[in-house]
Amino acid sequence: MAITLSKGKAVDAMQLLTVHLRIKRYNPEVDSRPHWQEFEIQAKAADTVLNALHTVKWTLDGTLSFRRSCAHGVCGSDAMVINGQNRLSCVNLISDVGTDLVIEPIRGLPVIKDLIVDMEPFFAQYRSVVPYLIADDDPGYKERYQSQQDRERYDDTTKCILCACCTTSCPVYWANGDYVGPAAIVNAHRFIFDSRDHGTEQRLDILNQKSGVWRCRTAFNCTEACPRGIKVTQAIEEVKRAILYDRA
Repeated sequence: MAITLSKGKAVDAMQLLTVHLRIKRYNPEVDSRPHWQEFEIQAKAADTVLNALHTVKWTLDGTLSFRRSCAHGVCGSDAMVINGQNRLSCVNLISDVGTDLVIEPIRGLPVIKDLIVDMEPFFAQYRSVVPYLIADDDPGYKERYQSQQDRERYDDTTKCILCACCTTSCPVYWANGDYVGPAAIVNAHRFIFDSRDHGTEQRLDILNQKSGVWRCRTAFNCTEACPRGIKVTQAIEEVKRAILYDRA
């Protein structure tokens, strides 16, 4: 089966290609600052970037560090900057990104080692928006019914896998770590517009603070970076409108 490389050249999916990787390395135990290291491997056009990183780690340099788990674009753990864009390494093929790869850790979070960043600041912002269903009535032995139309209202934002691609692509977040960030707003949106939830006012109060939605400058980086195709910027604008109009 033939597939097309990012530069437009058609190759067989199983054809071995020479792949050049330039990886940003940092080990705080021995390095005073990050540095670049280059590797050259053989990989199939249909291999993923994660496959290429595994080849480097397993055959060339076992000290290379990066996160990965499911390897199917579900867990979101292997987010990194690939050729200047936030991506999941497990779902991007060599045919998608080409044979010259520049790989860095996602930006805006402290680097622990190589491509591994400290996700705790990101998850702290996520927790701050109360990302769970709040329902103060007792349904008894019945379900909390919801129409298909009500469910569709927030369907898009249920797709978030907390990979941090959107938040760490945001220039406002790079400059101000107090900003709650796109991912947290997306997850607040998922409950703000859930007809079964009773915590809307609490979340809107949180997001109406100076660290909330008003920090957004509508750069659309977050929407472009989302590997799940969530309309992140649209969700942020809908939360802004809810603060301005739905509470009037």
